[in-house]
Amino acid sequence: MKKRFLFFALVAFVGTAFIPERTPACLPVFMSRETLEQSVRYIPGARDMIRTGKIYYRGSCIYVNERYKGVHIINNANPAHPVNEGFVLAPGCIDMAVKGNILYLDNAVDLVSFDLERKEVTKRIRNVFPEPLPPGDFYYYRYFHRPAGYIIVEWKEY
Repeated sequence: MKKRFLFFALVAFVGTAFIPERTPACLPVFMSRETLEQSVRYIPGARDMIRTGKIYYRGSCIYVNERYKGVHIINNANPAHPVNEGFVLAPGCIDMAVKGNILYLDNAVDLVSFDLERKEVTKRIRNVFPEPLPPGDFYYYRYFHRPAGYIIVEWKEY
C-alpha cells in the first residue's frame, strides 16, 4: 500500500513537470519585400491611437509611434487644442527619431528616412534591423511556414 502510494505520488509529481504553462501564442504577420518597400506613405487626417509606443517632441509637433503600424503627427502649436494632422504608415515600425525635417523610422528590417515637408521617403537602407520579436517576455509561438521572400512585420497574439 505504501509503495503504491509513493509510486502514484511520484507519477503525479513528474507528470506535472511535463504539462506546459498556459502561455499566449503568437502568430507572425508577413509582408513581401516588394510590398514592404512600397508601404511607407503619408496619410492625412486623424487616426485612432491604439498601441502607442515612443513619443518624440520637436518644435510645435509631437510624433507618436503606433507599434507595428507607423507614426502619428500631431500639431501642438496650441497645446490646449492639439491637432492630429496625419499618419506616416510604416508596417513593422517600432522606433523613430526626428532630425531637422527628416523622420527616421524602422520599416520592419529596413531603416527609412521620410521627409516631413515633402511627405515622401528619401532613403531606405535594407536589412539594418533584425525582424521584430514576439511581444512580452515570451518567445513562444506556433510553428509557422515562412514564405520565401517575406518578412515579419508584426506579431498577433491569440
